[in-house]
Amino acid sequence: MFDNISSRKILAIAMLLGVAFAIFWILTIPKTVPDFDVFANTGDPVKGEEVFNVGGCASCHSAEGAEAEDKLILTGGRRFPSPFGTFIAPNISPDAEFGIGSWSSHDLANAMMQGTSPEGKHYFPAFPYVSYARMNPADIVDLKAFLDILPASIEPTQDHDIPVIFKWRRLMGGWKLIFFDPAPVIAVPAEVERGRYLVEGLGHCSECHTPRNPIGGLVKDLWMSGAPDPEGKGFVPNITPHEDGIASWTETDIAYYLSTGFTPEFDSAGGLMAEVIDNTSLLSEADRNAIAAYLKAIPPHPTRK
Repeated sequence: MFDNISSRKILAIAMLLGVAFAIFWILTIPKTVPDFDVFANTGDPVKGEEVFNVGGCASCHSAEGAEAEDKLILTGGRRFPSPFGTFIAPNISPDAEFGIGSWSSHDLANAMMQGTSPEGKHYFPAFPYVSYARMNPADIVDLKAFLDILPASIEPTQDHDIPVIFKWRRLMGGWKLIFFDPAPVIAVPAEVERGRYLVEGLGHCSECHTPRNPIGGLVKDLWMSGAPDPEGKGFVPNITPHEDGIASWTETDIAYYLSTGFTPEFDSAGGLMAEVIDNTSLLSEADRNAIAAYLKAIPPHPTRK
């Protein structure tokens, strides 16, 4: 009799586990962007270059130490340490075999706005699709047009150096259920919407300047209040209008910093921020001013180390 009861319990538990797994599997199916009409357009590489610069694509996808025109060879290979292992940037050059030359604009939009590969697998959020999800699809079409005219690289993409458990990408679907939200983070007046788009979306500034919880989600209640450097080399500064951040900076100071790398105290940007300045210095004055207006409009938060 006891054996029959034990068998029924085991069967009931197995069925519950099976149902739970089926629900998890359905909820974590990789999503794609609707096939909007804009994806049939050719795209404007001139506008695409502007998108490329705001997004800082070369800062992650060019070879380590690349300078000048070599920064446009998006060979990948840069290593990005994190608490979850080391992620390695892929080749996104227009090579059809080793890069993304065979991708359509829709494929690129799925990757950037949903974190889904052309093969229908989840990308790791080290690729900042959580921010890119707020992009305008037309900008991605233009970006693809620019990427397609860059030099091709036949350097193979390297595998990430991460624990085996994290390599089961379906887990990323569960992570997305909790943390993936393409809605704007901060409510702003209409005149600041361009700055919000550049900072919250394309520029993905929060990926470095906002603290994360133990499983890698951004703590939006501390938006832009600074965070530990993921490479373990210090602390990424607070850029909210708090006294711990940039309260004393004017919008003109911020725009000037984004153009030159010089702070109001005559210090200069260093480390990874120096590469960011390389990109923001190429933006229009209007876009640098828009970024500055947004940063002065967001809620002030103290730095919490």
